[in-house]
Amino acid sequence: MLSRPSSGLTSRAGQWLAGRTLRGRLIAGLLTLLFLACAAVGAVTYAHLHSVLINGLNADLQAANQRYVTCLTRSPPGDGDFNSGTGRPASDSPGPVPCASEAQEPGTLNAVVSARGAVLDANISYSNVCHLSASDRTLLAGMSQPGPARSGQVLPHAVELSAYGRYQVMAGRANDKTVVTGMPLGPVTTTLREVALAEIAVFTLALVLAGVLGAAWVRVSLRPLRRVAATATKVTQLPLASGEVRLPERVPDADPHTEVGQVGAAFNRMLGHVESALARREASESRLRSFAADASHELRTPLAAIRGYAELARRNPGPLPEDVAYALRRVESESARMSELVDELLLLARLDAGRPLATEQVDLTRLVLDVTSDARAAAAHHRWQLELPEEPVLVRGDELRLHQVLANLLSNAARHTPAGTSVTVALHADSEAAVVTVTDNGPGIPPELQPSVFERFVRGDSARSHAAGSSGLGLAIVHAVMAAHGGTAEVVSRPGETRFTLRLPALTDPGKRPTSA
Repeated sequence: MLSRPSSGLTSRAGQWLAGRTLRGRLIAGLLTLLFLACAAVGAVTYAHLHSVLINGLNADLQAANQRYVTCLTRSPPGDGDFNSGTGRPASDSPGPVPCASEAQEPGTLNAVVSARGAVLDANISYSNVCHLSASDRTLLAGMSQPGPARSGQVLPHAVELSAYGRYQVMAGRANDKTVVTGMPLGPVTTTLREVALAEIAVFTLALVLAGVLGAAWVRVSLRPLRRVAATATKVTQLPLASGEVRLPERVPDADPHTEVGQVGAAFNRMLGHVESALARREASESRLRSFAADASHELRTPLAAIRGYAELARRNPGPLPEDVAYALRRVESESARMSELVDELLLLARLDAGRPLATEQVDLTRLVLDVTSDARAAAAHHRWQLELPEEPVLVRGDELRLHQVLANLLSNAARHTPAGTSVTVALHADSEAAVVTVTDNGPGIPPELQPSVFERFVRGDSARSHAAGSSGLGLAIVHAVMAAHGGTAEVVSRPGETRFTLRLPALTDPGKRPTSA
């Protein structure tokens, strides 16, 4: 139970440090250590000075008490017979003991206490008056009782006199009486207070200077680490995902003799390895793209020949056996599907190679209207709805490829949703982008498939039925064509609603606007 507060404080301190920069942690640690050192030095200095001053005061007090005792014991016999009422010798005229203030420092308390505990005489050196209250007299009288003593003396200790403040007092013996001597503690307290204030001022100034100079020194010392961070930031801004990538950034002045220099040198070596790996990846992808493009291009001719020969065989005027006619139809159908797949692979290979598309003014409103009309004719068992703005929406791009993008999305909605599904195609535009959305109320795309739905050869076999003839490249072409136009393609899906969103940069200089569709 007793360790919980300490552990909680440590945990809060750890959380506070965790949210600070390395420079903040170093400065906080420096100031904390300096504060502890200053506090320790101040406490030791104060305690030692207090001990020295009290020991000196006790030595002076013991000497003053001895002088007073000697003075009284050397007085004539008659002088030692004190009157208990006045505190003066009965044979003398009124006045204090003649040697009461002899050789005593100013402010020294001198008192004589009888064996019966009565204060016979009390005075303050070099002061004409000495007013002791009843409690003060009782306190002084109590020093004649047995107590902490050594060689007939009561050891020095501090008392509080109501009229004069704190005094360091001690008692000695003179004949059958007790001689009390006291010296004020005010000078000692004043000296200690002044020393404490001086230490606080000096240590505060030292902490402030250490914080300012330490912050500057830590900032200069961490400059190489900031260069490492700046280089890492520049590297993160490079397009490392695709394309030819070079990493010219390196950490300058990576001195291996320092810790930060070792980090910089290791970071430079890592950048070199990453650059080599990216170069090998780019070379491999280039070879793969070249192979896909060459293979697709070379396959187009034999596929066209196969389709031609199949059609020619079917046109034979003589009767064909049923199984032969069926086989020819299948050859023709599969060759057509393979030709479409080859064309899609060739298009993706060209887009991956960064070949530029046409940049002409495209009336997106008319394009959406035409593609939706085609989809309504091809899939009459679905309900198709259009939401178009009153004014034409113009963009700049390749009309053929944008037509293919919209056709792929609508074909995807028709193929992978059951009959009777409502598909809504909406178009709107603002000052920054033209937005096309294709929304259906079908079964939706599985959540685990959504992050990779725009990748190649990805099919949904559970929530959206796998339709025969789907190559798995339609949405990949949508994403690639939109990226080539500087736009984006996104999908949000849940059971009962799937929405594809296409964003294209708005046309900044439309020129002559065509008539509305």
